[in-house]
Amino acid sequence: MAETNTPDSGPLRGEVAGRLLGPIVNPPGPHAPYASRPEQSRGRFYQERESATRSCYSRDRDRIIHSSAFRRLKHKTQVFVEHEADYYRTRLTHSLEVAQLARSLARTLAADEDLAETVALAHDLGHTPFGHAGEEALDAVTKDIGGFDHNAHALRLVTKLEHRYADFDGLNLTWETLEGLVKHNGPLQPPLPGPIASFDKRWPLELSTWPGLEAQLAALADDIAYVSHDIDDGLRAGLFTIADLAAAPLAGDHVQGVLARHGKMELSRFIGELMRTLMSELMEDVLTTTRTNLAGMGSAVAVRAAGRATAAFSPALFERLKALKAFQMRNMYRHARIEASMIRARAVVTDLYEGFVADPSLLPADWAEAARNAVPGTVARDYIAGMTDRFALAEYARVFKNEITL
Repeated sequence: MAETNTPDSGPLRGEVAGRLLGPIVNPPGPHAPYASRPEQSRGRFYQERESATRSCYSRDRDRIIHSSAFRRLKHKTQVFVEHEADYYRTRLTHSLEVAQLARSLARTLAADEDLAETVALAHDLGHTPFGHAGEEALDAVTKDIGGFDHNAHALRLVTKLEHRYADFDGLNLTWETLEGLVKHNGPLQPPLPGPIASFDKRWPLELSTWPGLEAQLAALADDIAYVSHDIDDGLRAGLFTIADLAAAPLAGDHVQGVLARHGKMELSRFIGELMRTLMSELMEDVLTTTRTNLAGMGSAVAVRAAGRATAAFSPALFERLKALKAFQMRNMYRHARIEASMIRARAVVTDLYEGFVADPSLLPADWAEAARNAVPGTVARDYIAGMTDRFALAEYARVFKNEITL
């Protein structure tokens, strides 16, 4: 898919990709030989003098935390739409939980903790409102202009759409952070989403290789967080019962263990004990398997050149985890209550896109002005992708003079 020609997708200004300006003043912490090291970073696209008090990766983390895209995650769906209850997870709370797990894994393995945390905090930046239902709807309705991919959109956000700095668009993150953002789930093969293909031509991200260890750890932390915490949310929401979960793969062993040790408990205490033991098994398995895979690897370059995932679950646990995800798919993500709200969510995204394309003047003034000079639909796609759940519903009410309840 070719990148569409929007006002934010032209050539990057300056074209000065390369090393950092200035030394890393603060010394790096202890790193294993296979870790990504700040002083060996490939730098930023636009050269900047680095901070005297932060490594380049901790500076990336801070830029992400202060970005508009990160703040919007507060009101973007993880599984449940926002109005369901205050204690269900959003993209923001999920990202914070992933970051905590990624930090723990990286610290234990003497990898770069800041880089692992940075990739974890950034991994969901590109998601639409209404979770995967919103992404599916936006992808379907924009097929004629290249579709929609949340990782590609995250790259656009951090390289083009965030406007915080006078000298460049985006956040000017390091090569290692951008690499981890784009391919934390593994190598990418053609056909590539347009924004990724376009950026890779300007500054190659070695898309056919595995990323550094820190990005791989962030991806596993994501798996551990959402599998575990969706059980938490699903139990609290009544989508399945403790008895149902006791018969589920992987989690069932932990359910039975908690009940055997403590007997009947209030739900919040039961969930706390269950999450503690389930997540511990997953984390310990990753650490054991990854240590074995890292044997003999003397550099971050070797990790990228390994031709396989270095950070991983053991084969036996991976199969049990797949079976647990299948249980969650049947009993949670495809639950009639969730499906009903997601059908309406898809309609909101589809109707908004079609409405904005048919009449760009319905967009806010600055977006409408941008749309006049862009391929039809591309600005509307970016506008909708950045919406929170509550804002998408508010825009639907404004545009169509009709409130919709999910």
